[in-house]
Amino acid sequence: MKFREFLTSIGFGSMKVETVIERPHLDEGETLNGTIYFHGGDGEQDVEFVELKVVKLVEDYREDSDFDYIETVVGKQSVEFAGSVKSKETIMRQFEIVPDERWLFDNDKAKLILRTIVHIDNGIDVEDEDEITYGKKEG
Repeated sequence: MKFREFLTSIGFGSMKVETVIERPHLDEGETLNGTIYFHGGDGEQDVEFVELKVVKLVEDYREDSDFDYIETVVGKQSVEFAGSVKSKETIMRQFEIVPDERWLFDNDKAKLILRTIVHIDNGIDVEDEDEITYGKKEG
């Protein structure tokens, strides 16, 4: 398996934040490990913190709702940053999220996503997400 197989990428201003995980397809008992890369752009950018959320999405049509998915957070971690990324600088922060039984599901209309939310000064949040799997083989 390639190390940099899974990637979310968020750009704001001239800065870019990438989340790379070691394995997007985890077997039961394995831990979600990865690294967040902060790539500085043309100027300095302040970042407060990064929030990682593992979200279970279940497709479920309901007449009383405008949304076709029920979203449940089943894992999360905050990666403290408290500082700024200087021009042309790259900073790395590693993370680890330990799965539990909530990551498993028996519904074919369910999926897991890893959502990366970057909290920037002045109350601005930017996010990106991609799908991961846990406890089942891709067919």
